Amino acid sequence: MIAAFAFYLFAIIVIASGVMTIASRNPVHSVLWLILAFFNAAGLFVTLGAEFIAMLLVIVYVGAVAVLFLFVVMMLDIDFAELRAGFARYWPAAMVLALGLLAELFFTVAAWKSGGLVPVRAAAAPKAMPNIEALGTVLYSRYLFIFEGAGLVLLVAMIGAIVLTHRRRGDVRPQNVSAQNRRRPQDAVVNMNPGVGQGVSL
Repeated sequence: MIAAFAFYLFAIIVIASGVMTIASRNPVHSVLWLILAFFNAAGLFVTLGAEFIAMLLVIVYVGAVAVLFLFVVMMLDIDFAELRAGFARYWPAAMVLALGLLAELFFTVAAWKSGGLVPVRAAAAPKAMPNIEALGTVLYSRYLFIFEGAGLVLLVAMIGAIVLTHRRRGDVRPQNVSAQNRRRPQDAVVNMNPGVGQGVSL
């Protein structure tokens, strides 16, 4: 009874906060609603017995991603009224995309109800094995190559982001390290002895 109540409570709050994330006009409020959705999704994982994934959701998504979004939105001076100026012209494409996604969901649920999609049930982990140990055993044995492939994809994405952002700018004076090392102290400091009442001429 308590587990069912907790499930419905978390599920309702997740759906409501997800809707408010999209519907909020203020982007800061949208990020705060997103953080609430993450917390309640973590509660759903706890009710399913996946406490490790729940902690990952809180630490990684709430503690890093959502907070980063919040700081970026709060620090950047963005004119959101200007961004929404051309929003109406994208309504037809958005409606076509939404109808396509709705049709996919409908056909998926219909195929599942008719028995066309048979779920593959994995072997249950031993009760004596902790959740983290069971997840690590499966991840580093059965899904090892997929895990390594995901790491390579993230590495390539990180290198690509660095390459795209590291551009040579013409308005910035570059640093010449060899010229700085060759410079002598007498070239950098000039001793002047001006007379009384006489300024320094540069």
